[in-house]
Amino acid sequence: MQTSTTRHRSILLTAMLAFCLGSAGSLAASSQTEGVYRDRIVIGGVLDLEGQSRGLGIGMRDGIQAAFSEDKIQGKQLEYIALNDSYTPELTEQQTRKLIDEGVFAMVGNVGTPTAKVALPILASHNVPAVGFFTGAGLLRPGPGEVINFRASYVQETAKVIEQSLLAGLSPSQICAFVQNDAYGMAGVEGIKLALNSKPGASGIINKLDQILAMDGENPQRNGIGPVGVYQRNTLASRAGYESLKKWEQQESVSCRLVVTVGTYNAIGRFAAYARQKGDDWMISAVSFTGADNLRTVLSQYGVNNKVIVTQVVPDLDSDLPIVQQAKKALGERLNVISLEGYIVGRMMVELLKKIDGDITRDSFRRVARNSLLEIGGLTLDFRGDNQGSDLVIMTYLNNKTYQTIPDNQIAQLF
Repeated sequence: MQTSTTRHRSILLTAMLAFCLGSAGSLAASSQTEGVYRDRIVIGGVLDLEGQSRGLGIGMRDGIQAAFSEDKIQGKQLEYIALNDSYTPELTEQQTRKLIDEGVFAMVGNVGTPTAKVALPILASHNVPAVGFFTGAGLLRPGPGEVINFRASYVQETAKVIEQSLLAGLSPSQICAFVQNDAYGMAGVEGIKLALNSKPGASGIINKLDQILAMDGENPQRNGIGPVGVYQRNTLASRAGYESLKKWEQQESVSCRLVVTVGTYNAIGRFAAYARQKGDDWMISAVSFTGADNLRTVLSQYGVNNKVIVTQVVPDLDSDLPIVQQAKKALGERLNVISLEGYIVGRMMVELLKKIDGDITRDSFRRVARNSLLEIGGLTLDFRGDNQGSDLVIMTYLNNKTYQTIPDNQIAQLF
């Protein structure tokens, strides 16, 4: 039979034990980074898997999954959960919050600029890194929160084509643009402005571009102002943008010899076809986000098989770099420039995680990512000084349904 003193000691010991166990549990929970488990690390992605740009989302998803399947990190498998947003910001927000609630370590490979615009602040507020998004927009350079970019920017892509075209003899007034009427398209307009800056005879054009860039809101009226035509996101309407360029030609007594486009492959393909149908033999350039293979498919439906330049931010698919050969082996028939980028982004994530010495946490991931210098299958990614690993931009030219790489000094031959 217990005495009152014995019972008191027993109750006290039980309470102390419960407190210690509870404290230990709390410490374990607080030290556990969301998305990191004993046997796996869960990574999220919000991509267009069902909408008009689904070829981009599917390519990125396939490449990332292929890269993640090849390695384990400290014995943990990388698990990639990809959710669809159909390139619609409202859905992006919902899916981003869903993945955060489910507990992901990082968000990798998201597709698009308007979608990134809504996702990044949410990720930053929850301390979730944003890695290798499929966009070259300036809002990710540096961006809110922890943003790690693989690819060159849209400004770099558009500026390279324009700079080479100017060297080939085009005047600033002969360079026009057809772009998506949002942050994605305006990144291309920024690239035009950068390339034309300080060029003789370009000050009036730059003033027009500044006026276009200064407009705010959802789908503002940017047509009819300067050498730029726009279309609304998630539509295929190209007539108003086309007529904006014709107005510029008439007003300035010039021809748009080069039309820089920044949009989705369906919209750009139909715009190019519409211009050809109207008798305009413009050279059309497109940035990497457009998706070269998807664009070629759309163009071929309308009989357009040449006078199209597409910039790329990944090595040529015929390259003998080990990273390209590894991607070929992993992806097989699914390999294209989009899935190759997804594969590179996946490998980049893997290599950064491998550099972590000790517990895998978001803080330790940030420490290894900042100022890192990586070599991935012959491809150098340099994060020393900024949050963008690669500045690679190459130009390819569509000729008889095949893309051929254009050396910088040979673009004059295309005009």
